[in-house]
Amino acid sequence: MFDFAAARRMMVDCQVRTSDVTDQRIIAAMLELPRERFVPESHASLAYLDLDIAVTAGTPARRLLKPMVLAKFVQAAEIRPQDRVLDVACGTGYSTALLAALAHHVVAVEEDATLVRHARENLAAVGAANAEVVEGSLTDGWQAGAPYDVILINGAAEMVPERLLRQLAEGGRLVAVVGRPPASKAMLYLVSSGQVSPLPIFDAAAPALPGFAVPPAFVF
Repeated sequence: MFDFAAARRMMVDCQVRTSDVTDQRIIAAMLELPRERFVPESHASLAYLDLDIAVTAGTPARRLLKPMVLAKFVQAAEIRPQDRVLDVACGTGYSTALLAALAHHVVAVEEDATLVRHARENLAAVGAANAEVVEGSLTDGWQAGAPYDVILINGAAEMVPERLLRQLAEGGRLVAVVGRPPASKAMLYLVSSGQVSPLPIFDAAAPALPGFAVPPAFVF
């Protein structure tokens, strides 16, 4: 039988800790969460590898972020116990469960109805009672729950929609991979005095998300 607990410890020790993730709350949560539950059963043995794991069929497939990228994202967002968080493109809910272990409340938005169902089932199974999953457009976020202290985008965006940035509270933080490989970077957007400041935090690649491409320029 595959030893998922041992694989989970190896993931944290060899991928997360070695990538300068020092927040012990994140490390403890990742040691606790059964990542194998959040991937298709046929991919369970891959759950703890340094991979963006497909959670849907088709091309392009929706994927969970690599554990290292997700952990560094969450650390950069500096999530506090009182924070309200929006998890954009939550997939099967792994990122949501991690965020729920750190924050007061998490709203996870997903536009794929099957993923919404899986995420709800998974979050209930791991006891993430302070998280809710809603179905809607990824680029629209979830205005009904705004403002948020933190927004996390689970994938690569050529641009961050203004609709999402407007859902941040004063002092809010948004994290996303922005740009096209090989020039993409993990970015942190900070709101201060109503102004948004983008800050690069580390080089990163992530699966592209639908709807986050830069519109083509009109040519006469």
